[in-house]
Amino acid sequence: MIKSNWSLGLLMFAAIGSAQVTQAQKKIEQKEVQRIINTLAADDMEGRGTFTPGIDRASVFIENEFKKAGLQFLPGLDTYKQQFFVQSISPVSQQVTVDNNTIGENDMLFFSNATDVNWTQESGVTVKTYDGDDAPRSIYVASRGKTNTVVFFPAKYKANFQKLKEMLGHGGGGSLSMEGGPEKPVVTTIGVLLPEGQAAPTNWTLKIQQAKERKALNNVVGIIPGTSKKEEMVVFSGHYDHLGIVHNEHATDTIANGADDDASGVTAVITLANHYKNTKPARTLVFVAFTAEEIGGYGSQYFSKQLDADKVVAMFNIEMIGKESKFGVNSAFITGYERSDFGKILQKNLEKSIFKFHPDPYPEQNLFYRSDNATLARLGVPAHTISTTQIDKDKFYHQVTDEVSTLDVKNITDIIKAIAVSAQSIVNGTDTPTRIEKLER
Repeated sequence: MIKSNWSLGLLMFAAIGSAQVTQAQKKIEQKEVQRIINTLAADDMEGRGTFTPGIDRASVFIENEFKKAGLQFLPGLDTYKQQFFVQSISPVSQQVTVDNNTIGENDMLFFSNATDVNWTQESGVTVKTYDGDDAPRSIYVASRGKTNTVVFFPAKYKANFQKLKEMLGHGGGGSLSMEGGPEKPVVTTIGVLLPEGQAAPTNWTLKIQQAKERKALNNVVGIIPGTSKKEEMVVFSGHYDHLGIVHNEHATDTIANGADDDASGVTAVITLANHYKNTKPARTLVFVAFTAEEIGGYGSQYFSKQLDADKVVAMFNIEMIGKESKFGVNSAFITGYERSDFGKILQKNLEKSIFKFHPDPYPEQNLFYRSDNATLARLGVPAHTISTTQIDKDKFYHQVTDEVSTLDVKNITDIIKAIAVSAQSIVNGTDTPTRIEKLER
């Protein structure tokens, strides 16, 4: 296949951008991309699971990279760590029976902000039986309902059940809520994996006690202050958490390295921070690595509340750019392409190259509201995710096999270059994407 001529592309870069931005831009090099992604997805990061030593090591690495790039702290902070706290609610004791079968803790999962549960089939809770029609994530989202619910998983869906536990990331039980956020109604959903041969039960009891614990999380944030339009912000982001250690008695490899998801995106953020170092952009550039995306997007939710969303001109959220897109090399897609003219601006700035941004080809996956762009998008920001993942058939997605060896690092490098070129008129203040209709006021 034809590869783009990026030496020509970077010459074009100077013609597109303003002199105040381009005069000191650092070249984007594949060997540097390789170094960063190798480090983030290494086994010693232990899959960067939330609330683990591995994610703490990843945070320190990103902080050091931001320091080397000469980024300044976000106003109000004296560090690159943007720390916040969540309330974790997790089970401490349980007595669960289904038709006289005792259910062990490994076959239970919880989404709750209740401290005590004492239910039977007479308690008036909503009862569902998982039949494989819904993806585990869909069950998770549905669990945030308005009524207490128990979901029974037949044994044949054990793999789906385990994926859901892994996706929760914080031990497969309990729930998290943002400290200082609005009070939520006390609603509990409990998932139960049924024993082999067990049909939908007729008699069951769930007696569960849960405990609250205050836990710290942190994003990593740095900025390059703007000049003529300093109050206006352009955000470059990706999430640095992943699934951590995935326990499977049949597997020799238990580390979910998260190379594509989303070490590739964070690598782009770090590389772009270095690219713009020592420049004088018109608008303030904000570089952020989010935490806790995999367990509910808590990092981006907190970050969004610390900014005046009306002053955020655009958000380039970068997720899973490690492989060739369905459109081939020299291409990526933009979620929510039709919701603003963000994508059209990017493509206009690439008109002299063969790289092309496409609309999201997977609308049924609802990717626009499944990544860290979603919170700012709901606030009206042209906040979009750039990706190449073939999400409908990526066999490495959320698996321990999501390793650097499965990625095309040259393609990642080319995509980062394309983002840098296409962002130029937004960074230098000559283009302003149209706003997205607000869902939150």
